[in-house]
Amino acid sequence: MTDHYTTLGLSSAATLADVKKAFRQQASFWHPDKNPAADAAARFRAVQEAYDVLSDADKRQAYDDNRRRNLLDSPIDTAREIWANYFNPLL
Repeated sequence: MTDHYTTLGLSSAATLADVKKAFRQQASFWHPDKNPAADAAARFRAVQEAYDVLSDADKRQAYDDNRRRNLLDSPIDTAREIWANYFNPLL
């Protein structure tokens, strides 16, 4: 599971305006028609998925609740995942 906040380069306290702005920037950068990188299409899809979740209030609340639950249920595994995503996003 990837961290949607990391995908968009945001903190979990980001506003909807922050989410929209980050989405536009990341989508423009990773769009396969503009970026020749081999993984551009996959990163573009990840950016779209992150935006779909974080821009919808209900989906974002469910996502945030699940992130908190995972942290409480398995703090070491969750911390490792956050650490890995922070240094190697979208691996």
